Amino acid sequence: MAVKGCMFDFSSTLFHLEDAESWLRAVAGDAGLAVGEDEVRLWAGRLRDFGAVPGGPAPTDAGPELTRLWQERDLDVVRHRAAYTGLLRAAGLPWPELIDALYERHMTAPAWQPYPDTREVLSTLHGNGVGVVVVSNIGYDLRPIFRHHGMDAYVDAFVLSFEHEIQKPDPRLFRIAYDHLGLSGADVAMIGDDRVADAGAAALGSPVHFVDPLPVTERPDALRRLLPHLL
Repeated sequence: MAVKGCMFDFSSTLFHLEDAESWLRAVAGDAGLAVGEDEVRLWAGRLRDFGAVPGGPAPTDAGPELTRLWQERDLDVVRHRAAYTGLLRAAGLPWPELIDALYERHMTAPAWQPYPDTREVLSTLHGNGVGVVVVSNIGYDLRPIFRHHGMDAYVDAFVLSFEHEIQKPDPRLFRIAYDHLGLSGADVAMIGDDRVADAGAAALGSPVHFVDPLPVTERPDALRRLLPHLL
């Protein structure tokens, strides 16, 4: 069924964050720190398993305070930074001088890569008069990332959790997106990778389509294959 507007999640839907090894390697290199490849792989794996890698799995053994911070991390910038820097410290990273730089790195445009079909899908929707809103649980501004990759012109609005202190699946965040589009319910589709957070739009009547949160090289056309359901 054709829709008049589309809401898109950001991470692992439109863009994918660099892997933990690249993240750690880049920051160590910028700091002039000699870290061998075996150490990079070892600590990238440990940080990922602990839940300290942005975009990675949830922490499983971080204690109640850090777990609560992680669950609330996208409500504001303070909790977002505290959650990830706290998890990096708790994981025992042997280079504490890298903690702030690791946090800063994951918010930069070079750390994010669009999926191969992201530009095509956003530009096709834009060209057909379908409004696009990025609705993301996130603790920082995504607009510079879209500008860096030359895709900001295809997005009509950004509805970011930290700017409203509301996290998906709370329906209030989707309603803000509706207001930007001047649409609601079945006229607006939601596309995301989180079967809980993004599914919240279904309660308001929006059709919801899911993509798998795979690395960029393993998901060449999942968004493109959704276009017949949107146009």
